[in-house]
Amino acid sequence: MNKDQVKGRIEQATGKIKEVAGKATGDRAMEAEGRVDKNVGKLRSTVGGVK
Repeated sequence: MNKDQVKGRIEQATGKIKEVAGKATGDRAMEAEGRVDKNVGKLRSTVGGVK
């Protein structure tokens, strides 16, 4: 694994945490931010795998 893959997976995890926290508290902005972070993390991880 290279550093892009690791950073991508960390970003996915933090995005998932934000998404769940946003759902639990009813904060739609945090939930949306978590979804975005999760998807960006997936993309970064994929790019790291291609390298």
